Formats: sequence, structure tokens, C-alpha cells
Amino acid sequence: MSANPQTNEPLLLRQDAGGVVTLTLNRPAQFNSLSSELLAALQAELDRIARDPQARVVVIAGAGKAFCAGHDLKEMRSDPSKAFQKALFEQCSRLMLTITSIPQPVIARVHGIATAAGCQLVATCDLAVASENARFAVSGVNLGLFCSTPSVALARNLGRKRAMEMLLTGDFIDARTALDQGLVNRVVPAEQLDAEVAKLAGAILAKTPVAIGIGKRLFYQQIEQGLEGAYALASEAMACNMQSDDAKEGIDAFVEKRPPNWRGS
Repeated sequence: MSANPQTNEPLLLRQDAGGVVTLTLNRPAQFNSLSSELLAALQAELDRIARDPQARVVVIAGAGKAFCAGHDLKEMRSDPSKAFQKALFEQCSRLMLTITSIPQPVIARVHGIATAAGCQLVATCDLAVASENARFAVSGVNLGLFCSTPSVALARNLGRKRAMEMLLTGDFIDARTALDQGLVNRVVPAEQLDAEVAKLAGAILAKTPVAIGIGKRLFYQQIEQGLEGAYALASEAMACNMQSDDAKEGIDAFVEKRPPNWRGS
């Protein structure tokens, strides 16, 4: 795994515990800005996790004072060529697509600031829990660079006018506003952040991974469809889900008034 040249520490930390994989962005001095190396490290770990049946939930966190301050601006300015810039944004876009395509639910654990591509990362994760001190912005417009790639995820989480206000002004919103506008699921005091993330992960771990995987895939497929196409995809997904042993077991357990015994198939 790539290391930070200043500290010789890994750019990304991984911790596995009881089916929950926590990936911690580890560039605290740079507010966990997404260098190409950090993007590559995160991509590699998510690709591994996607193939790991023991990994049931993914948590993305940030070391230090912030969750993520977006792209590494110094790196962005290091090569002015369009080819370099396009490759960097395509690398980031691939990562965001991977988050939505892996079968495991991904939870953003947010503290401090989440700006530009960092805010995009929060919006892209399936769920997000924020501390009361978290703040969010897509502030590229303040630097003359409209946050076009973050707008893709933002517009799919917030109402259009809310998203456009953030994109056009570059202003910060606080955690409670982010909750009200649909950017995060829960807001808690900083000292309760880990417990709340664990609570949410635990609720997912209690369910069969078969249904979770089918449901996550269908959710993102249908949301890009028209109504008729969405129902067609959803009907196919439910019919396939009903063929699983866990669906049969879950229904039998409900009828027989007993806890289900998930088999993972």
C-alpha cells in the first residue's frame, strides 16, 4: 500500500472487525485530500472488499481533524495538461462508481470538513453519519473551478435547488442542515460518532447479505430509469431474491415466529 512520503505511514489504513471493514484516509496534515495515490489505494481496497464474502459493511473515515478536503490542489496544478487532468477526474469517478457497485453497504463516518470531492465522497456513500462539528461544501467555484464531478453525486442526494445553491455559492452547510437536506442520515455529538456508526453497521449485519447485495444493486440501477423500466428491474430483482435460501428461511421464520437462521445463500 502506498505510503505518505513525509511520514512513511500508509495513505490508507484498514481495520477488520466482525464483518465491518473500516478504511481510514490517512493524510491528516493535508486534511485527507485525495491524491492520485490515495485514490488508487482506496480503489484497490474496495476492489478486494467486493470479492470478500467476510466483508459485510464498509466504513470510510478520515484521520486527524477532517474527513476529506477534496482533491489535492497542489497535485492538480503540477501538470496543466488536459490529459493529466482528465485522467485524475476519471480515476476519482471510477472510485465513486465502485462505491455504488460493490455489494457491501458503504457508510461515511464524517467529522470536521468534507469539501469538494470530499463532499462528493459523502454523497456517494450509501449512508453517512456525521458528528455535530461536521461541515460540508462544494467550494471549487470559489477558486474558479465549478465542482462538476461532485455535482453528480450531490444532485442525486439533495433537491436540485439545494444542490445548485451549494454549487453556485461554495458556502458551507452545517451537519444539521446536511441532515435536513438529505446529505447525511444521522448527526450525533462527536463523542458518540463511532457508537452511532457501529449501531448502523450492526443493523445491516443482522440482515442476510444476499438480500442486501441484491437490493443495493437494484437501488442504483432503478434510480436512473424511467418509472416503467424501474419497476421491470425491481420485479426481476425480487423474483431472483425469492429464489435464495435466505429469503425462504426468512419467510418461514416469520410465519413460525422464530429468529431466522441466515445461510448467506
